[in-house]
Amino acid sequence: MGVRKRERAEKIKEAKKTMYFAKLNNCPTSPRKMRLVADLVRGEKIDKALNILKFSQKEASRRLEKLVLSAIANWQAKNEDASVEDADLFIKEIRVDSGTMLKRLRPAPQGRAHRIRKRSNHVTVILGANDNTQS
Repeated sequence: MGVRKRERAEKIKEAKKTMYFAKLNNCPTSPRKMRLVADLVRGEKIDKALNILKFSQKEASRRLEKLVLSAIANWQAKNEDASVEDADLFIKEIRVDSGTMLKRLRPAPQGRAHRIRKRSNHVTVILGANDNTQS
């Protein structure tokens, strides 16, 4: 039993060496608005994704652009000798989960109150690298 667990742990460790990611927690944007922007760049190459985010009108695109740049910096920290242009990086996975919700009350007519839910989200960007060494 211990051998199998150790082998699995080694496989996970190997997979983490080729996985580069960045997380953004408690971003004060609703998950629905962030997903609209995340869907635009999912699966795209890094340079194209950064261009899409840079010229998008949405507010969420600014935060996502910084997150992708952070993921690229994390890749560079693990691969100091390689260059980003030659690496052929792409956005392998981008996940938007709902975060904490701030609950506020707004006065309503006749002594009532309506609840306002200020939503936030958590975004995870995982980069992948194409290993095309046959060319």
